[in-house]
Amino acid sequence: MDTPEEVTQLLIDWSRNDRAALDRLVKAVYKELHQLAEKQLRQERPDHTLQATALVHEAFIKLVDLRKIDWKCRAQFFALAAQIMRNILVDYARSHMAAKRGGGIIKLPLNEALRLTNQDDVALVALDDALTSLEVIDHRQKKIVEMRYFGGLSVEEIAEVLDVSPTTVRRDWRIARAWLLREITGKNDS
Repeated sequence: MDTPEEVTQLLIDWSRNDRAALDRLVKAVYKELHQLAEKQLRQERPDHTLQATALVHEAFIKLVDLRKIDWKCRAQFFALAAQIMRNILVDYARSHMAAKRGGGIIKLPLNEALRLTNQDDVALVALDDALTSLEVIDHRQKKIVEMRYFGGLSVEEIAEVLDVSPTTVRRDWRIARAWLLREITGKNDS
């Protein structure tokens, strides 16, 4: 198993067009990417047709196109992978809704948006729309939500990626959750 430092070095080498580094990176991170995909798919509707392996492969194709990133750490890679997977799932949900429901989007309580329901596609799209609105207000809070909720990164890993203190991450996480709840449900968390 590769250490976080070894994965970071592979990312740096890959960004410098080292094909062998990419091959080794795939082997080093594949299992964890697959677990991340499974976690995200568990939050989807039960009859979802996209499989974890397909989600990983589609995300990796998009990641390969982004190799010119100034990689700082392994956590940055997984944060970006989680964001790409979320975007793939949102696009999938939007197309599924358009095909099956005529595209009608409704607002749902955050707790419903984050659980499996009969309207998971709608909930995912509502959450994505709320995150898009949050990004306009506070880009860092949006990134924290993506990394924490979708990527499963720890407060310390997020702090490292964003180059802020863990205290700042915790504060922004609390504020962002409250804001998202209010945005999706139309009411306060109290």
